[in-house]
Amino acid sequence: MSHDTYELTAVAREQVGKGSARAVRRNGQVPAVIYGDKQPPLAIALSYKDVYYKIHGGGFLTTVATIDVGGQKIQVLPKDYQLDPVKDTPLHVDFLRVGKDTEVNVNVPVHFINEDKSPGLKRGGTLNIVRHEVEFHCPANAIPEFITVDLEGTDIGDSIHISAVKLPGGVRPVIHDRDFTIATIAGSAAGLSEASEEAKEG
Repeated sequence: MSHDTYELTAVAREQVGKGSARAVRRNGQVPAVIYGDKQPPLAIALSYKDVYYKIHGGGFLTTVATIDVGGQKIQVLPKDYQLDPVKDTPLHVDFLRVGKDTEVNVNVPVHFINEDKSPGLKRGGTLNIVRHEVEFHCPANAIPEFITVDLEGTDIGDSIHISAVKLPGGVRPVIHDRDFTIATIAGSAAGLSEASEEAKEG
């Protein structure tokens, strides 16, 4: 797992429901629920500041965390959160309990490398990204931070499929019945004039 794990301190909530959630927010906390692993859901309240920085810091939904609820440490993976549509402030978080064998579906960002080694892009082609993220099924404690697509040697008209991407062990695409496209190298009319301009300058 590439992300550093982190710990949050929470307090258990006795009441649940809208009124209780509002009271929690008035106290500068964020209501949350921990569920899964064949145990009853646990309603908790977390520090607003901690949650805000974690959500806006990136990698929130792909990083396993430990939540300390009154001394009981629970390993979790954030599964979903709600933000205020106007203020962007966290309103609620759902956490999934993580056991040693827990597997999860997560969206992982796609990174592209070696754009300068792609003959198609050098000739003015355009990288047309079909999927900025890919959903994978993987162990909760081994979620990749991103997957890497190598563009070396790609030419105009090429498509890059998921089968061309080297995936870490235990990581499988959720779409498994077809070799889907992640990106294509498209030609462009503008690209041709740019190439001739470059030839003049060169």
